[in-house]
Amino acid sequence: MRICACLGILRDGQAEKLQDAGVDRYNHNINTSKEHHPNITTSHTYDDRINTVGKVKDAGISPCSGVIVGMKESLEDVFEMGRALKELDADSIPVNFLNAMDGTALEGTDELNPLYCLKVLAFFRYMNPTKEVRISAGREENLRSLQPLGLYAANSIFVGDYLTAKGQEEARDHKMLSDFGFEIDYVNEDVFV
Repeated sequence: MRICACLGILRDGQAEKLQDAGVDRYNHNINTSKEHHPNITTSHTYDDRINTVGKVKDAGISPCSGVIVGMKESLEDVFEMGRALKELDADSIPVNFLNAMDGTALEGTDELNPLYCLKVLAFFRYMNPTKEVRISAGREENLRSLQPLGLYAANSIFVGDYLTAKGQEEARDHKMLSDFGFEIDYVNEDVFV
């Protein structure tokens, strides 16, 4: 079994303790560009996020770091996100698309369309050709009927529910993928990879 942890910003020494405990991969998204970051949160800095990914790498844990697209960022911000992840050398790059929730600061934000999302995925593949690009939260709402096309740029999709939203039913994901000619890779008969 491979263990992936997602525990927030790490202090000195914590990554080494996680590595000693058997953690194989650590997820900590940069979420947006350095310039746009203060528009999204003020509880921590962009450098806090970058430093956490660095601590993970230094401890010998595989870094997983991605973004959320659609948070009123510019095209330049999207470019900077791709460049930053290339510099971080993250092994796994989840690309989330904003699904604006009622009651949040980005409530009502609806800047994305399926073709733009496909271009974003292709861009992240171009910037990070040897890394695992993963289509993550918000794919159902933003890629809509073009979801399978995203797998020409990405390696995989997240299946199931997300942190704050329900995902598409697993059986529907499987059907969508098989209809498009993709083979589903199973670790065993009960677990989807």
